[in-house]
Amino acid sequence: MLFHSSIRKELARSFGASLVVLATVVMTMTLIRTVGEASRGTFNPTDVMIIMGYTVLSDLPTILSLSLFIGILSVLTRMYKDSEMVIWFGSGRGLTSLLSPVFRFAWPILVVIVVLAFFILPWAFGRIEDLRDRYEKRGDIARIEPGQFQESANGDRVFFIEKNSESKQTGNNVFIATKEQTKETITSARSGHIEIIGNDKFLVLQNGQRLETTTGKSELTVSEFESYGARVGADDVSERTYVPSSSLTSTDLLKAPTLKNLAELSWRLGLALAGFNFIVIAVAVAGTNPRVGRSANLGFAFLIFVVYFNFLVLGKSWVESGQVQFTPFLLGLHGGAFAVGLLWLFKRHNNWGPRWRVGPNRAARSAQGNAS
Repeated sequence: MLFHSSIRKELARSFGASLVVLATVVMTMTLIRTVGEASRGTFNPTDVMIIMGYTVLSDLPTILSLSLFIGILSVLTRMYKDSEMVIWFGSGRGLTSLLSPVFRFAWPILVVIVVLAFFILPWAFGRIEDLRDRYEKRGDIARIEPGQFQESANGDRVFFIEKNSESKQTGNNVFIATKEQTKETITSARSGHIEIIGNDKFLVLQNGQRLETTTGKSELTVSEFESYGARVGADDVSERTYVPSSSLTSTDLLKAPTLKNLAELSWRLGLALAGFNFIVIAVAVAGTNPRVGRSANLGFAFLIFVVYFNFLVLGKSWVESGQVQFTPFLLGLHGGAFAVGLLWLFKRHNNWGPRWRVGPNRAARSAQGNAS
């Protein structure tokens, strides 16, 4: 029991250190990617930190699985290096007996991975889609940024304002290009401000001119004005119509077992099953070789992790395209990984391997040579 307690404490320290490092790396990469998407107009720049939080939360099952894998592997490799495993084996305990303290440490983390994969992940993706949809449906005035050409929500207008006030209700050097069915209009003004007339919002322009052309005709109509009002679109407060499978609850995926929904369900199940399999694989592959160093074993284990999760991603696309069925994919990948991990573990536990038998004639010659 003392050994079990000490190994669980060391696993907790190693897991915590791995989790902090991986979470920091993922947050940095997510922040860079989210800022890039915000600069392209996919998200509201003020929502960058919120989007990053939801994205990291959706990636947390993978981060926890990798942290658990690295933590177990690091601790057991250190025990091999410091000859603590020799004492463990010398006391009559085998390699499979390490599964008990390891699983006693890891089962709360596995529960968290399951909860994240089946409940938190779709909720986080749903919030991201809500923020993206709300930003796409914002009104024309909200789209205007000083010094930038901005397109209206329905795509029939292009706005430009050189600068505006702090309240964003007035601006100078306003430019509006409008394209209707057979008519194109370019309106420019020295200044403009927002007025609400009835239930509609208008952009009232001051001291400008308006150029109007008709498709297929060479005439150009030019008119000057002191005050001109242009109706602008308001914010669209309708609910989101597009619901991706990643934002559906697991119950909804089971109720509508389409190929896309089954592919998403295979991904969520795969996150939970992969976390369990990585515990068995980590115990099986842990070890050290003085000739190649400790990093070689960790690099080989990390390669196993990358290959496993790449098959998870490929399997999701295969199930979605109908190339592989849902149940055979789960049994083939996760069942196969569990079987290989157990076989590898029992091989090392029982010291299975090729045993070369020396023939009697060769043994006699060898003994005669040693005697002479």
